Amino acid sequence: MDLNFETDTSMPLRDVVFQTLRHKIITGEMKPGERLLEIQLSEQLGVSRTPIREAIRKLELEGLVVMEPRRGARVAPITAQDLVDVLEVRRVLESLAAELACRKHSEEDLEKMRTIMDAMAQPENKCESSQFASLDERFHNIIYASTGNKRLYQIMSPLREQLYWYRLEYVKNEPVRDDVLAEHEEIYDAIKNHDVKAAKKAMKLHIINQERAILKMIDSREEKKEIPEK
Repeated sequence: MDLNFETDTSMPLRDVVFQTLRHKIITGEMKPGERLLEIQLSEQLGVSRTPIREAIRKLELEGLVVMEPRRGARVAPITAQDLVDVLEVRRVLESLAAELACRKHSEEDLEKMRTIMDAMAQPENKCESSQFASLDERFHNIIYASTGNKRLYQIMSPLREQLYWYRLEYVKNEPVRDDVLAEHEEIYDAIKNHDVKAAKKAMKLHIINQERAILKMIDSREEKKEIPEK
C-alpha cells in the first residue's frame, strides 16, 4: 500500500500523518478491519511512532478507527445502517444549506459554482470519475461556505467524506454524471434567483438520487456476501 503524504508538508508532522491516514481510510485504500500497526506505518511514512500514535487517537475520536483489547487499532467497519444514518442526516442538512445559500450567497460564490460546473462538463473531467467526484465535492463545499454558517460546514464535511467511496462508484456511470450536471444546474439557478423553495426541492432530489444509488450498491454488496462459495 502506497502511503505517500497527501497534504501540505508545511503542516505540523502529526497533522500531515493524520490527514494522510484519514485520506486513505475515507477513499477505501485502507479497508475496514485492516490493522494499523505503528511500527509498519512508521517505516512506511518515514516518521517516528509518536505522530503515528497521535494520528490513530484522533482517528478513533472521529470514529474511523476502533481500538480492540490486545489487538490494537483497526480501521472501523462501516455497516449498511451506518450509511443509512449518514444519508438521513445529510438529506436534511443539505436542504438547510441550500436554503441558507439562497439568502446569503455572494456574487463570488455564484462565480465559483459556475466555474466548477463548467469544469465538470469538460470531457477530460466528465470522463474521469475520480476527478468528477472531486469537483462535485468542491461544488457542494462552495454552497456550505456560502451559508456563512461555520458549524454547518464543519458538520457536513465529515459526513460527505464517509460516503466518498460510494459516491465515487456512483459517478462511474456516465448517464449518472449527466444527471448530476443537470441537477447542479437546477440548484445553481434556484440559489442565484434566491428561490428557497426551488433550491430545497432541487437539492433534495439530488441527494435522494444519490441515496437510492448508494443503498442499491449496499444491497448488491450484501447479496454477494450471502451467495455461498462453490
